[in-house]
Amino acid sequence: MRVSSTPPPSSRQTVDTLYRDHHAWLQGWLRRRLGDREQAADISHDTFVRLIAGTLAQPLREPRSFLATVAKRVMVDHLRRRSLEQTYLEAVAREPELRACSPEERLLMLEALLQFDAMLDGLGPKVRQAFLLAQLDGLGYAEIARRLGVSVSSVTKYMAKATEQCLLFALDAQA
Repeated sequence: MRVSSTPPPSSRQTVDTLYRDHHAWLQGWLRRRLGDREQAADISHDTFVRLIAGTLAQPLREPRSFLATVAKRVMVDHLRRRSLEQTYLEAVAREPELRACSPEERLLMLEALLQFDAMLDGLGPKVRQAFLLAQLDGLGYAEIARRLGVSVSSVTKYMAKATEQCLLFALDAQA
């Protein structure tokens, strides 16, 4: 059975109507918040792309509120990506071996970093910190528990949750 990624006709019509009726408003709303016309246009575009990728089965009662919520999420994603890219560029500037990488290798590393960030998204701060201490610093559960001020049992639960998140992310990526 072949699954189509194209939304059903009613969903497409709903997004079309939403775009036609509210695109200009959304772009203005974003421009006022960001102070940047081009960035507002990009985020407005990405908001509608996200809606097209999802399914919108029926007209909305509060379309502007819905669009503002989706746009805020897209804006946060953009800001998070920009922050991560800036941190990466600063690390490249400090590390001679990273500067020696080709632009293609740097792009692959940045994409991997962004995927890693997306994979950890949604984990609580302690869960994320425990996972990073174990994976990046190679610390044992007892040391992680001491650093976080929690029990070893809590660290075990944190690691199970983080591992589950990683597996779910990997399964989603394969789909």
